[in-house]
Amino acid sequence: MTHPFLVDPYAAEAATGVKPATIRQWRHRGHLTHHGYDRFGRVLVDLREVQARQERAAA
Repeated sequence: MTHPFLVDPYAAEAATGVKPATIRQWRHRGHLTHHGYDRFGRVLVDLREVQARQERAAA
């Protein structure tokens, strides 16, 4: 099992092109796992999970 690669939604957007608002919607709908918050209060998500969800959404 691999460890999550935790990033905030803005870093995820830079890596994938998925807007932070979309990431928030996916998380709210249960499509992404919530991994807590960073020291600035931003939600943390697994970048690999965002990429996998993006691929499913594009298919």
